[in-house]
Amino acid sequence: MVRLADGDSAALEEIYTATRVKLFGICYRILGDRKEAEDALQDVYVNLWQRADRYDPQRASPISWLATFARNRAIDRLRTGKVRSGAVAVEEAAPLPDEAPLADALLVDAERDAQIHKCLGTLDDRAQTYIRAAFFEGHTYAQLADAADVPLGTMKSWIRRGLLRLRACLEASEKGGDAA
Repeated sequence: MVRLADGDSAALEEIYTATRVKLFGICYRILGDRKEAEDALQDVYVNLWQRADRYDPQRASPISWLATFARNRAIDRLRTGKVRSGAVAVEEAAPLPDEAPLADALLVDAERDAQIHKCLGTLDDRAQTYIRAAFFEGHTYAQLADAADVPLGTMKSWIRRGLLRLRACLEASEKGGDAA
């Protein structure tokens, strides 16, 4: 949201990808018409682009703020009479099934990934290199030991100590501490 408020169009694309299904479902439940829901959703993202600086993380999570924004946009369309007949009243709207992960879950996953990479950055270069190679690139400990020309036990020890420091950093960040 901060990047979006700074005018980063890539941030809008990331937010759109993470939230479009959920927000479309909200608009569709209220409006009862696919075309109207698509129009309302477009209004949501246009207004988000223009007003991202109004987001206050102290008041709501990004997905809650966007969901409220989508709900209000759809209700505004109902009130102004821009909706074709056949729309469903807000009280009667039933949830739509959504096979995709919830946007807030995607955001939590993205935050967790960012924290992992931040904590990896606090490790010494050797630990970073071998942990990334083992867990992100799929190399075995034996392959890494051969490439580094060290005994397998040494490689396992290096990675184990790095993982312990990584875990300590992640636990500290979960408790609100700064492990860096």
